[in-house]
Amino acid sequence: MDKYLMMLIVIGAAAFIMTFMPAITTKTKISYSLYFLVFGVIIYYFWPQYLPFTNPKIYPDISLHLSEMVVIISLMGTGIKIDRPFNLKNWASPLRLVTIAMLLCMLGVTFLAYYVLNFDLASAILLAAVLAPTDPVLASDVQVGPPNEEYKSETKFALTAEAGLNDGLAFPFTWLAVTVAFMQIGEKDNLIEWFYFMLIYKILAGIAIGYLAGKFTGYLIFNLSKRFKFLKTQDGFLALALTLLVYGITEAFHAYGFVAVFISAITFRHSEKKDDYHDHLHSFIDQTERVLIAIVLLLLGGSLVQQGLQYLSWEIAICILAFLFLIRPLSAYISLYNMKFHVKEKTAISFLGIRGIGSIFYLSFALKEADFSFENQIWSAVFFTILLSIVVHGFTAPHIINHLGENIKKEKVPE
Repeated sequence: MDKYLMMLIVIGAAAFIMTFMPAITTKTKISYSLYFLVFGVIIYYFWPQYLPFTNPKIYPDISLHLSEMVVIISLMGTGIKIDRPFNLKNWASPLRLVTIAMLLCMLGVTFLAYYVLNFDLASAILLAAVLAPTDPVLASDVQVGPPNEEYKSETKFALTAEAGLNDGLAFPFTWLAVTVAFMQIGEKDNLIEWFYFMLIYKILAGIAIGYLAGKFTGYLIFNLSKRFKFLKTQDGFLALALTLLVYGITEAFHAYGFVAVFISAITFRHSEKKDDYHDHLHSFIDQTERVLIAIVLLLLGGSLVQQGLQYLSWEIAICILAFLFLIRPLSAYISLYNMKFHVKEKTAISFLGIRGIGSIFYLSFALKEADFSFENQIWSAVFFTILLSIVVHGFTAPHIINHLGENIKKEKVPE
């Protein structure tokens, strides 16, 4: 069979099955990510000759841009469904997770990679940076529900907001790895430039552009449309249009598009919080995201079959296990110290640090910018991390969230 026709069949089947996945996940208490990953492994194991090769090292641009597209769409969907207004008190838990916990995680992974795996410093920092962000793409089972849901647990809110924030805030540390890689070979690059441009400017500019874009769009949709009826719209694809527009403009200004997309979604969401239009936007972007996730998971399954774990050693495997089940949980729990919500919720937030597609993007991006001595080992480490996260969290996350919903008193969303 022609490869093109086979891909049409596979993508069509995946999208068709994805239609029923939310209900299946609710029934089986198993994340749909696991189903599609297994599906990808099976079809690539038995019929590889009919499918495209999936090794991201051979097709770096496809790997980079496909993962990029999935992440930015996921960030828009994540922002639209967060009802809690932003202030330091309301957002204390995710802000602690993206500062204290993420930094502790990166320090822990850098230490293991440098001293245990004997990576050079640039490669050690890169591994830490790409594993740092909690993934917004594969974490839908632990995130808040659609807009204007009456009650949302602290666990779901913290994990949703963390995923939205740190998928942009991990970018400076990817650039730090690139900067150190250039410094190691004696090329002109310095940490001062990294600090003021990659860390300060890119984040602040991303926040500013995202905020202005969200404010303008909110004013256009919810204010001007009341004066000029022809501007009234209920089209859900505005969410996708805003995603692409904000991301493109922000990147053109050399700022972080991930940050801008999430901030624009949050800002737009709270321009007219109770409007039913947000339901249309969420529905469209959620469906778009789920189709793309299905495709990416199939390709990820193919990558695992096609030598994705070729350079995985026992030392790397042990370090990844330590990261997922020791470093991340401890770092997150420490960051949530003395916060006044149930210990079960703190434990759940600490454990459910799902890793996924964002790591693939960051690694693809960094390897396009600079050469790293341990590229192959980092790819295998990332694939193994995602595999473990999908399997472990795929089985446990729905049960944990269900248990919390039944046993922990939910708090009303702050107005």
